[in-house]
Formats: sequence, C-alpha cells, structure tokens
Amino acid sequence: MQKLSAHIEMAAAEYRQETGKEELTPLWIAEYFQDCGVMDDYPGLSLIEFHALVQKALTLDVEREEKRARLEQAKHERAEKKIGQAAPAGA
Repeated sequence: MQKLSAHIEMAAAEYRQETGKEELTPLWIAEYFQDCGVMDDYPGLSLIEFHALVQKALTLDVEREEKRARLEQAKHERAEKKIGQAAPAGA
C-alpha cells in the first residue's frame, strides 16, 4: 500500500506529463482513482476528495514553476544590466 501523498504526487505528475494542462479533468482523475489502486488502498477516500488533493498539488507545482521562472528572469535581467553598466562608453 502506497502512502496517499505518493498517489497524489504520481497522479499530478502523470497528468501534467500526459496533458500539459493545469486543470484536472474529472474523467482522467476518475480513471486514475480506480485503475491505479487509490480506491483499493484508501476505501474511505472519495473521488471528490482525491480530485481536490491532486488539483491542489497541480496548482502548487504551477505556482512553483512560475516563481522559479520569475526568479530566473530577474537574475538574467540583473546580469544584463550589470554587463551594460560595465561596458565602456565609447564602445
């Protein structure tokens, strides 16, 4: 029996890899819930609850990626600004 958090992370990763989308579709998560053993491992967990947990994981992943991209862009802009300031005036 896998931990619930492992099921959630795997579902989110698999969904993003298969679809590239941020919004979880009900049909996809229902199939995953049944076919990947979540229903068997956690009989007290409803599909709606699992859907909400996986959607939350997807949203957090997207927010982390966006933050990482903003930080990388800011770092790149600072480096360009620094290079521009260091260039000789006559060049």
